[in-house]
Amino acid sequence: MSPSERRRSLGLGEDYPYDEKLSRKAYEKEKQQLQIELLKMQNWIKATGQKVVIIFEGRDAAGKGGAIQRFTEHLSPRGARIVALDKPSVVEQGQWYYQRYMEQLPNAGEMVLFDRSWYNRGGVEQVMEFCTEEEYKLFLKHTPMLEQILVESGVKLFKFWFSVNQREQFRRFKKRSKDPLKHWKLSPMDLASVEKWKEYTKAKEAMYHYTHTEFAPWTTIMSDDKKRARLETMKIVLNALPYEDKDKKLDLNPDSSIVADAMDRLPQFGKKHIPKLD
Repeated sequence: MSPSERRRSLGLGEDYPYDEKLSRKAYEKEKQQLQIELLKMQNWIKATGQKVVIIFEGRDAAGKGGAIQRFTEHLSPRGARIVALDKPSVVEQGQWYYQRYMEQLPNAGEMVLFDRSWYNRGGVEQVMEFCTEEEYKLFLKHTPMLEQILVESGVKLFKFWFSVNQREQFRRFKKRSKDPLKHWKLSPMDLASVEKWKEYTKAKEAMYHYTHTEFAPWTTIMSDDKKRARLETMKIVLNALPYEDKDKKLDLNPDSSIVADAMDRLPQFGKKHIPKLD
């Protein structure tokens, strides 16, 4: 088997910087160390009344759910909530678009992790035509305003985009289809997304263009290797928050080879597809 064939067999894309996935042993050791730090961080959030919001976005099967699970598995559920909203009800469809998300925001001393968020409108709703063009443009216009209000009101806001290569996404879908414990993860929208790879890419780039801001930036995490992506998510949050008693022996700096500021990823399609909002 050639090196390129081996990379493909591991689900690693051509631009992924590592030739091997992180070993289980190394992963478990570092995960335990980081989860201890997460508990310290949660104690600090509670003691100081912080409000933390972490948004997990990305293509279907990019590894968002697994990252959230490992992030929270040892945290107290009384101070860390996972929000994964279903499609809006008839009542919610008549509300202000952001209303059902705002109702889930953290109280003082609490952390909320969104498994998808208001950015549904910037992705699946726009690509699958579940919203009008006017609604989509208003979303791109209003979201930075909303997030600026949240941040200036004291919310610590993190926005993660999990990026997986097309071949690996399809492989994960096939694996889900054969696993009776994971059938619930596979929806018609997931299967439709396979055929609309370029459309989702363009939607992501438009989203980056308008909603990547100084006060609420996007962080892209290459997630071909789920284990590395999970650890990087933990490190980014731990590195950013000034909780007490940080373990100085731990390197909490993100791995710059798989973690990037969103705008460091140059658009694939130029800017012709970026909608004008005026």
